[in-house]
Amino acid sequence: MAGTTFCEVSELYNILNQNTPLSRLPEFNYLCLIDACAKGQYNASHIITLRCHLQDSKGKFIMPAGVEVESMRNIVVYDSNSSSLQGEAMECAEALTKSNRYPVQILKGGYQRFSALNPFIRTQKILYTIKELESLRPYTVELLPDQLYLGDYNALVNVSEDTSHVLEKGNLHVNVADSVAADLYSSFERICVFIGSHRITMAFLLHHLKYTLGEAWEHVLQCKTNMRPNRGFVQQLYDWELHTLGRRMTDIAVPCY
Repeated sequence: MAGTTFCEVSELYNILNQNTPLSRLPEFNYLCLIDACAKGQYNASHIITLRCHLQDSKGKFIMPAGVEVESMRNIVVYDSNSSSLQGEAMECAEALTKSNRYPVQILKGGYQRFSALNPFIRTQKILYTIKELESLRPYTVELLPDQLYLGDYNALVNVSEDTSHVLEKGNLHVNVADSVAADLYSSFERICVFIGSHRITMAFLLHHLKYTLGEAWEHVLQCKTNMRPNRGFVQQLYDWELHTLGRRMTDIAVPCY
């Protein structure tokens, strides 16, 4: 039995917005999101892809049909306002932990907090086809809540050689190819200054928060699971760690880099 744990709002937000490049939500064993609230609240509005919890005549939780708990990587349960490991969400989660090898997560703050921070992910829709899930356009993932986000070409820092989609205002264009030989290191400081001056985010992780490369890597990978910079950029980040911290703290020779 894997047990239960709390899930922060930003964690669930990032789980919902993973893509490769299509949304990961259609994957059979990726996410099971369960509402432990009363059925009336579920019908009024809920988080996208949610399943309503079911109970038998004795009030015992019944797993929704077609869900294989044993192979499910992410199981998240919420009620209206989960603030402790008690209540409806906990009762539902305990029933799921008996057969799942991964911890069942309870959304901290419940639906009230999540919907207040992310009202654009609410819906009344109950059933989705695979095609509908595949067509969902993920939002940028959240690296630092309300401060730093990671996205595609719509993000504030554009790192490519193509300038055709760069907006006239509010963007920094860094003309660099995605290749091992490309030089991104020389632009790191300019990127960090741009981010701080626009107050869109607090800082680039190594420059302003003084993360080591290893800490920054682990944090970003938790938020964006398919993140994988090429080897040339890894080496430049390694040099940037030396520049910002004054010494090398990370061994980039290990396989994870």
